[in-house]
Amino acid sequence: MRGLIRALVPPMRLILCASFIAASVVMTSAFAQISTSAVDDALVGDFFPYRAFDKLAKTRIDVGGGTLEVAFGPGDFELSRAIVLDWVERSVRAVAGYFGRLPDPKSRLLIVPVRGAGIRGGTTYGYHGAASRIQLGHDTTQDQLTRDWVLVHELVHQGLPNLADRHHWLEEGLATYAEPIARVQAGELGVEKVWKDLVKGLPNGLPRAGDEGLDRTHTWGRTYWGGALFYLLADIEIHRRTENRRGLQDAMRAVVAAGGNIGYSWPVERVLATGDSGTGVHVLTELYDEMKDKPHDVDLTALWQQLGVSMQGETMRFDDSAPLAAIRRAITAPRPAS
Repeated sequence: MRGLIRALVPPMRLILCASFIAASVVMTSAFAQISTSAVDDALVGDFFPYRAFDKLAKTRIDVGGGTLEVAFGPGDFELSRAIVLDWVERSVRAVAGYFGRLPDPKSRLLIVPVRGAGIRGGTTYGYHGAASRIQLGHDTTQDQLTRDWVLVHELVHQGLPNLADRHHWLEEGLATYAEPIARVQAGELGVEKVWKDLVKGLPNGLPRAGDEGLDRTHTWGRTYWGGALFYLLADIEIHRRTENRRGLQDAMRAVVAAGGNIGYSWPVERVLATGDSGTGVHVLTELYDEMKDKPHDVDLTALWQQLGVSMQGETMRFDDSAPLAAIRRAITAPRPAS
């Protein structure tokens, strides 16, 4: 069912991580080691437990013209459920804000308590409608929820139709690229963090010796950060060609407005063409043709200079006189619902 299931393999927030983490890792194998004995077996496994979910008590969050139904597995947290639900609501509102609406008007979220602290993993599914499952540690603190990116990452996955396996980089690349932008636009993250993570992370997405393009090179770096690089380049070029009137966000809103979400399988050509229709330019289709089956190297140093982005130690600095500074600001600026 790969392609209908999107397992979370965290983007390289810790850039010094030396070990390769395969995108096909099934999160439930790790989850089995940390789950409590109180967890119902029906709520864990390789697939989303749609029938078991329907039997659980739910909280409805109405947002973006749709409803997210939230259910909890057996167990509890040190935090109150009210605090956890507030985190969920802030996260889903950020995602609905990015896409202009909730991607699936009848979305599901299952939160399963596990041992430990923090968000211990997440997976998103679509074979019976958009559904995400998050493993949340019993000892999680409010600060950890405030700093979390995992839930928004998973909910962004709901906003792209299921694609063929070779296009998995488009799925993970969008979640990696759009997640922090959605949080900035919602007031949940500082803009400096977006560009700091891109400066540190995108080198992992550049082609290396033997690369055959993003459709044919399925390494961790190319899948997550190579995908994110595709979306950054597309975002910049859309803004440039439309004189800063449109961006990638308009493309993704067009896909969702056309009924595209993880609950449906679309050919990649339809996704790209629908996205292009939302911007009035053919950037997504053209850039995909350029990057799909051959290496496409990018001079990131020159790109950061053009955008007016630089790191001084661990501090992000912006140069608003740079040639593409206006585009940089527009990428993260809040957008009204379409």
